[in-house]
Amino acid sequence: MKKMARTRLKSLAAEEEDFIHAQSLKVLREIGVLIRSESVVKMLADSGADVDKKGIVKIPESMVDEALRKAPKEFTLGARTPKNDLKIPVDGAPFVSTDGLTVYMYDIDTGKKRTTTKKDLADFAKLTDALGGVDFFWPVVTAYDAPTESHNIHEMWTSLLNCSKHVQHDSITADEAKTEVKLASLIAGGEKELKKRPIFSVVSCPIAPLSFEKGAVEAQVEFAKAGIPIVSMSMSLSGLSAPVTIAGTIINANSENLASLVISQFAAPGAPHIYSFESMPIDMQTGFMNHCSPEVVSICAAGSQMAERYGRPSMIGGVGVGGDKPGIMCSMLEALPYTLATMTGTDLVPGIGALETAKGSALEQVVIDSFFWEDVKGFVRNFKFNEETAAFDVMKQVGHGNSFLTHPHTAANMREELFFFNKKRAGWWASLSDKMVPEAKEVARRLLREHQVEQVDKSIVKQGDDIIRQFERRMVGKN
Repeated sequence: MKKMARTRLKSLAAEEEDFIHAQSLKVLREIGVLIRSESVVKMLADSGADVDKKGIVKIPESMVDEALRKAPKEFTLGARTPKNDLKIPVDGAPFVSTDGLTVYMYDIDTGKKRTTTKKDLADFAKLTDALGGVDFFWPVVTAYDAPTESHNIHEMWTSLLNCSKHVQHDSITADEAKTEVKLASLIAGGEKELKKRPIFSVVSCPIAPLSFEKGAVEAQVEFAKAGIPIVSMSMSLSGLSAPVTIAGTIINANSENLASLVISQFAAPGAPHIYSFESMPIDMQTGFMNHCSPEVVSICAAGSQMAERYGRPSMIGGVGVGGDKPGIMCSMLEALPYTLATMTGTDLVPGIGALETAKGSALEQVVIDSFFWEDVKGFVRNFKFNEETAAFDVMKQVGHGNSFLTHPHTAANMREELFFFNKKRAGWWASLSDKMVPEAKEVARRLLREHQVEQVDKSIVKQGDDIIRQFERRMVGKN
């Protein structure tokens, strides 16, 4: 008998899952994917794929089936501090992260937009470390004071040093990937230990529709060999980089995920891989991603269902309520897709702290979104279904037509079974409001002032800094 239950949204019937899978296999077999890397194309050709002179790789069903068999169905996203490890798939509410690499922030003191630095990134990392509502850290701002050729590496290193939780990151070349593995290995205790318990993972986005860029896909191969989890985040946008139909969008995103899985598993059988959608329609008036469209929920639910069908851990949808400035600058209808997308059965969700469609961020927005998520989790927590919670004996004792309110069973179990909103924070959730911003700023300032992040040994920090300098010298030589 099933022991746990939680609210989950679904959008596909079983036959529709079958249809999406069959159509995705047809896409991979007959249309294929464009891979702009000779080495990866050769690897797949040697493994049984059909390749033409343009670098289009047509993947047979047998390779997809083999990749699905080899990929691990569960694994741990390690953290610098083991108590912060995240085992996926989840048993309960999904784990959430900040959003990734925005290009500006609102200054917490002046309230004005400005570009960001490594110091800002360190503050966001430290704030994430302190907040219970954020489970892992995706570097949320760009380090513009780092050299252009190495800003990704500086962002990864700064994040690891200032947050003891799991770090999710990006990488755009194989050389960057190798360098990041070296850096993380210093903290993890060597490459073997890192492979056993990866303290960082990597978002590697296919370029919709159905293509993989040279640097990113070669980095993906290096990460797969090192045992670093890959998040194959498809950003198939209805009407722009995917068919405008919802079915076509889901099939495009599903095909990209299966192709990415094939790349990882034929590079390194058993490499950890996370199925991922951040797919949605575009706003037909502006061309921007429409995070608030009602179709987002159906797309996210379908992605979670397909991931579950394949036995894949997943990162679907987003969380957070930021608008174009700190606060909750969106209506109830606009916030609803964010909330419902977390109820689709996904394991991981990004988005904390983002503003203006992930172009900007603010420290106080991280606090607001973190607190908001702590309340939203009330809708996606687990419930126990067993003889004890059936409460048969209690029902018998209370009898017909009487009240359970005064029975000891109610007081003993209500806090575990029922979710209680924080009344002090309830006023924060007013739509189109920024009245919570001053209080959120004070929370952020206090946590940055008082919270102590577990420190990395100074000798390891020095070794890491040396590795980054060596990487930068190599890049200067290439240029």
